[in-house]
Amino acid sequence: MEPIIEINQIEYSYQEDLPTALKNVSLSIEKGEWLAIVGHNGSGKSTLAKTINGLHLPQKGEVKVGGMLLSEENVWDIRKMVGMVFQNPDNQFVGATVEDDVAFGLENQGIPRDEMLIRVKDALETVKMSKFATREPARLSGGQKQRVAIAGVVALRPDIIILDEATSMLDPEGRREVIETIHQIKEESNLTVISITHDIDEAASASRILVMQKGELVQEGTPEKIFSEGPRLVSLGLDLPFPEKLKAALKVRGIQVPESYLDEEGMMNWLWTSVLKK
Repeated sequence: MEPIIEINQIEYSYQEDLPTALKNVSLSIEKGEWLAIVGHNGSGKSTLAKTINGLHLPQKGEVKVGGMLLSEENVWDIRKMVGMVFQNPDNQFVGATVEDDVAFGLENQGIPRDEMLIRVKDALETVKMSKFATREPARLSGGQKQRVAIAGVVALRPDIIILDEATSMLDPEGRREVIETIHQIKEESNLTVISITHDIDEAASASRILVMQKGELVQEGTPEKIFSEGPRLVSLGLDLPFPEKLKAALKVRGIQVPESYLDEEGMMNWLWTSVLKK
């Protein structure tokens, strides 16, 4: 399968006297893949995301999206393929009502009104916010606001959605709602999802994880591979998933634990069959 995104040895710096934000980064992303990019503040993960939709043009190297080489001439064509959901949904709202806000991006693209009405309705149904269509966005909960922001992106029907710390301001229930919504949309539309996150549980939803440090790609692999290297994650300033923390605590108590990574369901099954039944 041909990659939908190809990044080849890109570099980017905000200012000459500042450290390089991206250093010789290369990677490819397949269509339909869910990729998580993790790293502490200043690691370059958000800068990397912004080079994919042309908010930043790399100063060295190449970025291809859908087979198109990113340039000043075609940046708007590429942005039609890439939708971004940011950290604070309040900064994205421009409409007086939820449906007005979802329609805003469609108006900018010159979508005919009849088509626009269909897309707004479908997008709100997809994120389960239809009954809030005439509400003011300011009166919604954090999770509801973020779902509206997602609806605004979904209505544009991009091939790629980037979540740039999109769940970081939400409570655990809000984060769960948003991730479940993205999963549903991804499966229905075969979207490519890129999740920029500090949240290890969100990263666990991905099929592949990239670890960034000081502008460089230092590690990549499946969640199982990345999370099994607990001490290395901690050294990079990242948290560990709860099952890995629990395994470490049990190990201190002299209980033999599996070497391989377990998600929450796997941990529950292992506890039930190997520990609680003894």
